[in-house]
Amino acid sequence: MAKNSGKTYWPHMILGFLVLGITLSYWTVKSASSIPVQESNQYMLKYQMADMNINQIMEKRKAFDTAYAIHLLDVETMVMTDNVNSNRPQPNPVKLSQGMNAFTYDVVTKEGTSVSDANVTFLLTRPHSRSEDQLFKNIPYVNGKYRVTDVNITKAGRYTLQLRAEVGDTMGYSEVSAYLKP
Repeated sequence: MAKNSGKTYWPHMILGFLVLGITLSYWTVKSASSIPVQESNQYMLKYQMADMNINQIMEKRKAFDTAYAIHLLDVETMVMTDNVNSNRPQPNPVKLSQGMNAFTYDVVTKEGTSVSDANVTFLLTRPHSRSEDQLFKNIPYVNGKYRVTDVNITKAGRYTLQLRAEVGDTMGYSEVSAYLKP
């Protein structure tokens, strides 16, 4: 019988692959848990609430859009060049100023008459973060307009101006991009 004096390394390889797999699994979980997760605030609601009630939200929005309109008034926009690689034109964002800002909205019927009994809520948010959200509820109706005052903006970058107007059983939304230059 031949004597096999060569060493076999396959048990060491199996043990090495097992240690490598456990190390990579630990690294994946650790790096994934260190990235902050931001909830969506589409329709000015938590994601779960918007997801559960999306059919009612869409019906109320459709009813609002057939009877009413929301307009952002007296704002300066930035002229942006269109992306040549995109077929979708981008609207010009509202130009924000450092410090206190004010926004005026008009909620009107399709005939052009102002709606004075709307329940209006305003939210200033950043596109991918909820940490700096500023929510203003029950915006007052003054001189035929809904005016949001004392919106303090300190950091430069992209923002979104969101407005929700509830008139009776209908609910309308306005979402306008804005930008504060550094």
